[in-house]
Amino acid sequence: MISLEETAQLFKQLHKPGQPLVLANVYDGISAREVAKSPTSKALATASYAIAQAHNTTDDDLDLETNLRACKTIADVAREFQKPLTVDLQDGYGDRLEEAVSRLVKMGVVGINLEDYDKTARELYSVETATARIRQALAAAAAQGLTNFVVNARCDGLLHGRDLSEVISRGKAYLAAGATTVFVWGRRSRTTSRQEVETLVEAFGGKLNVSLKASKDRLSIKQLAEIGVARISTGPLLQFMAMKYYGREARTLLRQAI
Repeated sequence: MISLEETAQLFKQLHKPGQPLVLANVYDGISAREVAKSPTSKALATASYAIAQAHNTTDDDLDLETNLRACKTIADVAREFQKPLTVDLQDGYGDRLEEAVSRLVKMGVVGINLEDYDKTARELYSVETATARIRQALAAAAAQGLTNFVVNARCDGLLHGRDLSEVISRGKAYLAAGATTVFVWGRRSRTTSRQEVETLVEAFGGKLNVSLKASKDRLSIKQLAEIGVARISTGPLLQFMAMKYYGREARTLLRQAI
């Protein structure tokens, strides 16, 4: 059995530009188990939106305690299958960021996704505040003996109407603060274009996380690898697909009872 620090180090090493870590995000025990038992699954990652849906609430209303309870169940599965686990910690829950990271590390979590949009104030954190929070999260993990803790710093600039140059400036600052990768969330009106991904990869030295979309014009995993990204995640996509199938099959079954 390897130590948590060794697990964190291995997880960090999986972020290779051009050979991206692909994450099929999970949201409860059963989804975690299905992903963990796949021989090609290298790590587990939660999606806060999907956890919120599973608890009959919204992503904006998902509180820390509910998120942590879900993560504890998933962490138990990760430990059983000896897979690294990273958690979507949303915006870090204000002044509870250090507490949250500390509690996650005690569960066996080796990384987080941390947003730069303050959901309470409904605005982007300043670059100075966002970078300080990255350092704060890393320090909280280090205080628990985890020096290779992975922060995937989400940048929501495009989502909130900022231009690509600001996103690049923010992303570089996040990497300098100790983030392993920068997760650039796309615009509301369309998926992130190939040219935008290529520009971001060049600016960040490949240390880019992108979300795999369901749209027909999406870039494939192969294409994203060729461009040079380091991490690909699905967010709540698999939950959407699973529930669509679940609902269709339930309706088919229930019609037979009429």
